[in-house]
Amino acid sequence: MLTSLRPMCSHWNLIIKRTCQITTFNQNDYERIAEYTLEHLYDYLDQLPDQVNVEPEYDVSYAMGVLTAKISNKVGTYVINKQSPNRQIWLSSPYSGPKRYDFIDKKWIYSHDGLSMHYLLQNEFEKIFGNDKIRIIELEKDLAKHV
Repeated sequence: MLTSLRPMCSHWNLIIKRTCQITTFNQNDYERIAEYTLEHLYDYLDQLPDQVNVEPEYDVSYAMGVLTAKISNKVGTYVINKQSPNRQIWLSSPYSGPKRYDFIDKKWIYSHDGLSMHYLLQNEFEKIFGNDKIRIIELEKDLAKHV
């Protein structure tokens, strides 16, 4: 029984702990939710230099469903984009590599570790900037209220 549920859920532990709920939505709903996610993430990252010290090369851009955040020459660049055919958001991190996120329980969840995209970004940005002023996880809470 559990093996038949496994492909539907984001992470094996989610099956054991609770029933996960993969969001099934039409293309328009996916586009709306993904766009909301990326626009709010862009707004946050664009204003981040007002809250923490960033390197001069720090740059954030968002266009055509692709969010790019160059942190520094030393750290590298995050690329987060909509993957409309799969109804996913893909993230490439200079620290943790590539990940594909599905919308599950009102969060973008990576199936291999069960962690949300916002959680990963929160942790990595706290390490990058050595700062507890990072509030990316708050965007996840806003997203859950929005959908």
